[in-house]
Amino acid sequence: MQFLQLNIIILTMKQDFKTAGFKKTREVYIGGNGNTERITIGGDSPVTIQTMWKEGITDVKDNPQKIEKIVQQINSLKLLGCDIIRFAVPDMESAESFIQICRASTMPLVADIHFDYRLALKCLEGPVGAIRINPGNIGARDRVEAVVNACRDTGTAIRIGVNTGSLPHDLAEQVNLGKISRALALSETAARESAVFDELNFNQFVVSMKASSVQETIDANEDFARRFEIPLHVGVTEAGPLITGVVKSTLAFSHLLKEGIGNTIRVSLSSSPENEVITGLEILRECGKRQGGIKLVSCPRCGRLGFDVHGFMQRWQNKLLSMKKDITVAVMGCVVNGPGEGKHADLGIAGAGGKAILFKKGVIVETVDIEKADEVFEKLLNEF
Repeated sequence: MQFLQLNIIILTMKQDFKTAGFKKTREVYIGGNGNTERITIGGDSPVTIQTMWKEGITDVKDNPQKIEKIVQQINSLKLLGCDIIRFAVPDMESAESFIQICRASTMPLVADIHFDYRLALKCLEGPVGAIRINPGNIGARDRVEAVVNACRDTGTAIRIGVNTGSLPHDLAEQVNLGKISRALALSETAARESAVFDELNFNQFVVSMKASSVQETIDANEDFARRFEIPLHVGVTEAGPLITGVVKSTLAFSHLLKEGIGNTIRVSLSSSPENEVITGLEILRECGKRQGGIKLVSCPRCGRLGFDVHGFMQRWQNKLLSMKKDITVAVMGCVVNGPGEGKHADLGIAGAGGKAILFKKGVIVETVDIEKADEVFEKLLNEF
């Protein structure tokens, strides 16, 4: 009887997701200018992963070595699974540097613009992937129109970025009076800004409504998704350091993605871009939104430790996640976890008696000195 009741609950949940009234989004195209790839956001396209460049670029202009270094890191992030990178452009010098980076990158890059619409117009002189503006702080409508018209002329998409710090005065007052929630204020703000774009006959835009609260992020995106067919960039803003940010982003994203909400995601962490991309990738995989690539399994380490799991993972994690091999790799600290609990892995490594043991599908294939572990592991990995 309990099993039957559980099945009824699960079936009801599935029906709720189908009948919740969330609209299928239209397609928006990012990039495709110059040498950059064109990426589709929305419709039936895969959910894309974004991150943000963590450093200023004012000193990059006319410096080929710095541009090359940035492009190398962009390519490394792409191998990890990143699709789009956003750069802050706070001044004209940064805008000029950004244009040069765009010309050297094949990944679509987004210019993040606040306050000064002229920075957006400047960036549009290069093969920019998209422009991110917050109409709430960019000024009068004629400035928004200038950006929209320039993007139409260049075939460049826009992301409307709305956050709780830039709500219109009337909505902010209603929130303060307790008449509406901040989530609904976010959704209504995004609706108003979208209406301006519709009036200008411009539909190549994506919307983001970000709060630092998981529930507010969920509520705002659900409300908007019921009303509009506009693709959504989902993120929890100012989510915090690594652990806090991963927890908040996982809770918000998994809830929304299971409802079919969210066309592109960015995990905001007080950490490296690599950690943002890896977190986003793992969330998409666990939600069934991205397939393929190496799946990593590793033990947390304990007093039985016979192998430096943490050190090995630091050396190998990014390299493994960048490989286009559809296998499971287990990194275990002792013989209890590997090859025992790691027997399902295609390839695994563990420690035992001062040695490193390497196994395939639970069967030990090599036992070597710890110093040779990386070398033998790489040899076995290349056999797949």
